[in-house]
Amino acid sequence: MSSRADDASPGAAGVAAGLGTPGTVRDQAPDEADAPGEFARQWAKTVEATGCVPLPADAMYGRLRELTRRLGDALDTDPFHATEARAVGEELVAAHFTGAGLLERTFALVGHWWPRLRERAFTERRDPDDYLLRVIQLQGALAAGYAEALRARTLAEQQAVHSAVLDARELTEQALHSSEARFRAVFEQSGLGIAIGGIDGVVLDVNPALAQMFGVARADLAGRPMRAFMFADDPPHIRQWYDELVRGEREHFSTEKQYLRADGEPLWTHLTVSLVRDAAGSPQYQVAMMQDVTDRHRLYTRLRHQAQHDPLTGMPNRALFFERLEALFAGPGTADRVGLCYLDLDGFKVVNDSLGHDVGDQLLIAVARRLDAYVARAGHLMARMGGDEFVVLVEHSAGTGQVVALAEGILAALREPFRIRGHDLSVSASIGIVERPVAGTGPADTMRAADITLYWAKSEGRGRWTVFDTERNDREVARYTLSAEMPAALQHGEFDVDYQPLVSLSDGSVLGVEALVRWRHPRQGLIGPDRFIGLAEETGLIVPLGMYVLERACREARRWSDLGTNGRTGSADLGAQLPDPAPFISVNLAERQCHEPGLVRQVERVLAETGLEPQRLQFELTESQIMATDGGPLERLRELAAMGVRIAIDDFGTGYSNLAYLRRLPVCELKIAGSFVEGLRTPGDADPVDARIVASLVELAHALGLTVTAEGIETAAQAERLRAIGCDAGQGWYFSRPGPPDRIATLLDGVPRVG
Repeated sequence: MSSRADDASPGAAGVAAGLGTPGTVRDQAPDEADAPGEFARQWAKTVEATGCVPLPADAMYGRLRELTRRLGDALDTDPFHATEARAVGEELVAAHFTGAGLLERTFALVGHWWPRLRERAFTERRDPDDYLLRVIQLQGALAAGYAEALRARTLAEQQAVHSAVLDARELTEQALHSSEARFRAVFEQSGLGIAIGGIDGVVLDVNPALAQMFGVARADLAGRPMRAFMFADDPPHIRQWYDELVRGEREHFSTEKQYLRADGEPLWTHLTVSLVRDAAGSPQYQVAMMQDVTDRHRLYTRLRHQAQHDPLTGMPNRALFFERLEALFAGPGTADRVGLCYLDLDGFKVVNDSLGHDVGDQLLIAVARRLDAYVARAGHLMARMGGDEFVVLVEHSAGTGQVVALAEGILAALREPFRIRGHDLSVSASIGIVERPVAGTGPADTMRAADITLYWAKSEGRGRWTVFDTERNDREVARYTLSAEMPAALQHGEFDVDYQPLVSLSDGSVLGVEALVRWRHPRQGLIGPDRFIGLAEETGLIVPLGMYVLERACREARRWSDLGTNGRTGSADLGAQLPDPAPFISVNLAERQCHEPGLVRQVERVLAETGLEPQRLQFELTESQIMATDGGPLERLRELAAMGVRIAIDDFGTGYSNLAYLRRLPVCELKIAGSFVEGLRTPGDADPVDARIVASLVELAHALGLTVTAEGIETAAQAERLRAIGCDAGQGWYFSRPGPPDRIATLLDGVPRVG
């Protein structure tokens, strides 16, 4: 790729478009005043300001221009990687651009030009927060590469100094004057601060670089004890290492250590202390070498703050939150209990969609400030997890009551409207609460529980808090497990179909048979439809499952018809010849199946493949389901009815029926819910209300020309009472429990007679 200004890549142009500030630059030809060149010239002035000019002006400008292009390409490349910026940092050191404060001045230059980068992000439809995060990551990578290369060079210098010290010691025995001159040259001219002390810990001499670091005269440092440079807040291991070194148990140690300059400013150094032994091997001197890394430490602190805080609200972000949360679970003694309030603003998307993202951002800032002020008074950490989600960490929780009180306080703090850009905006939140012992769990599991509980709170009406419930979670996990296993179970044939007859209450004949699906789970055994039908509807598996049941049921119904035509087949299990006409087969039809455009064609295919007459197939839909049917689903039901397929309303009486609408539906049968039949169980003690309700439903159905089947009949008294009321058919354990298809033939001739 060409490095000429006219051939600069869009990425380089993008960086320079944001990384530039108005001002005088080095004189250049007019055709070179492009954006990358402008930034490179500004960068060159920054390098010059550090007092380090290792190259001629033109060469330095050319080198920095190339580095600018590489940073720009890295910024706009998808997927994004910050590796190139690390290499740029290494090349700065390789080019000897290492003057004091270079990194800080460079990043200040980038910071001045951030508005232009943000403007570019909006122009290119990029997320400005993501663009800012890329810039921060490029800065971090550049600083890391710069620091690592500088450290490697420094270590090489330290090694050279250390070797020189050792060489001086050996040469002293051979040629004292020559070695002394050589040592003094290294000692006096080194850019590293060097102090030599006796084994008693008293400073014997320091070089000019060390005195300059501390901002004092060399004479003021000589004669002071080495321990005077150790502070009470130093990590304990530093004092331990030093004690081991002066006792001769350690040859050297290295660490990063803070000092104070004479003017009170902090001085961060990379410290290496080495032991020098005499000819007999006894400790004689100690040599301390220091590199001033204050700029690097400040930059690290700044980048760490940026990496752990949300750029919009300034609050701790999810990285800092998880760092604190994981620290609580790090080991014994950190905390006994922990609490979380995981909150999500209700309806925040409406603000963004109606008033714009700028108003939404300002609202988030205002919410964050108000909540942080409230939570900070209680001494807890609050972080923005992203979007409109926030979390509060309660360390050393005193129990669920404390966390619940905190959640109620948060909801109360949000009740007062926010004034944003002339709009009074009301905000509510849903909060998931988790409070538990630290022992026996972990940060990931705790956050998962908080996330689940937040979902519960939002599903229960929003503007409220909900506490994590282990039993409820176990039920949710069990439901999810079943949901995940269902596709494979259908493929492996684990679903089976049982059948229960619908019996005429006037003469006891079998009018129809309802197909009831069961799941024969390999580990959990027989699972009823109440546990998996809802899951199948949620996941959409109800469509292939319903078609599977339909095909099985139609095939069995056709077999019963053949038995009725041909008589016995030789099997004693099949019983007597079936009546003619044979009973219809009734199959439940889910709401989601009604919305399938190809439903009618699929039913036609099944009837054609099995040879079953359409008049012997009945679909059952619940009352609420069929009352909500409109448009395409209703047309599909009418097409099925036109084919001759029967349509029945199941569990009738439990919903809120629109009787006028019921007249327009292609329904031929009502099935009264078993809850009404329950009151007719005992002879002479029937619930008069249930009896009147059933009688009214039967009268209504007959007025509409519909037949009526009562569900849940368990006693002869119920059957007789329903027959007397005028109910046409019954279904329940009194006649037969659901069973395999081979039992239907014998049941058809052996059901209890009514009357």
